[in-house]
Amino acid sequence: MAALPLPLPVPVPRKPPGSAQYNWLTGGYESAPEQMELALEWPAQETPGPDESIQLLATESGTQLLVSGFGISLGKKGERVTLRLKHKSCGELPLYRLQEIVLLGHGISISTDLIADACERGIRIAVLNFGGRPAALLTSPFLSATVETRRRQLAAAGQPVGADFIRWVAAGKLHNQEKLLRYFAKSRDGDSRRRLEDAAGSLLKLRRQALAVEGDSVESVRPSVLGCEGAGGRVYWSAISAILPGALGFRGRVHYQPDDPVNAALNYGYGILYSHVWGAVLNAGLEPFAGFLHGDRSGKPSLVLDLVEEFRQPAVDRPLFAWLTKGGDLRVQGGLLDGPSREEVASRVLLRLNAVEPHRGKRHQVRSIIQMQARLAASAFRGEREYRPFAFKW
Repeated sequence: MAALPLPLPVPVPRKPPGSAQYNWLTGGYESAPEQMELALEWPAQETPGPDESIQLLATESGTQLLVSGFGISLGKKGERVTLRLKHKSCGELPLYRLQEIVLLGHGISISTDLIADACERGIRIAVLNFGGRPAALLTSPFLSATVETRRRQLAAAGQPVGADFIRWVAAGKLHNQEKLLRYFAKSRDGDSRRRLEDAAGSLLKLRRQALAVEGDSVESVRPSVLGCEGAGGRVYWSAISAILPGALGFRGRVHYQPDDPVNAALNYGYGILYSHVWGAVLNAGLEPFAGFLHGDRSGKPSLVLDLVEEFRQPAVDRPLFAWLTKGGDLRVQGGLLDGPSREEVASRVLLRLNAVEPHRGKRHQVRSIIQMQARLAASAFRGEREYRPFAFKW
């Protein structure tokens, strides 16, 4: 899939004389708006301030709409989403093209008409903070499966199916960490290549150890599996730090208020991934707070974190590290990415989520595979199928 010219210029240039409009899909002005899927123009006599700019991201198919900017409002007119700045129209988008609406930051409003219609159509609305963490997810309560799935999920904690799920979740993460290191090793030689291949070999051994852990319940296998997963994390992040430019200041994984741009970008990218997995969990009729590899804690969506593990490397790490090793630039302020850096990270993660990968004999978008894996987990808890993680082709 061809990449779009993202991030977009912010703010959008003022509309020139005549009937031309700014097309954010092409990054330029066009004089035939009826042929465009979406066009934006600033309201007449408006000069956007630094906190009133419109920032939009989209995939090539237009399935995701990401909105960031103080003073923007979203509404509904007929079969279209309307975008307004200070109560003045600046663009529209057909509802049938959307699968998700992402609202980032503060000062954005959305109408109840649009919320109701989006939920009825199965369009998820995600509200993220500036760190990329999901603050709210709006979906229809009738899209999930019956309560039987949740009952079987809760019961699985004391059954072999729960123990098996933990082993495969950790194995899936270790497998994708291994394959990503081998992917980067292909383009290197000498000591750098050997270091990556050795680290990949260690991850392969840890994966086998995780699958060999014995036990018939979550509590009996979790400590040993977490030990394998933790050891794999140390091997993986040490290898990643060796290939990233030293100027980025990455010395290892930091989850809370990092002072280097790489960790800030990872936190932001994983936040976008969390919202997709969380929505998939709800759509599959699962309880997001009842996990297996991740323990129970108030306010901790443990099952979401479980299912995120196998998608971290292919959906977030691969596009970010490939870009950063080629000179990509990021800036951080107070542990958070600045506006242009957020745009850059979001565009690359969203494009990966909409990229097509082989799975179960066919080709699917990564975002669709996430939903398929959530439904596979639900089937496994009900005793209908065995859970197997998704392994990306490198």
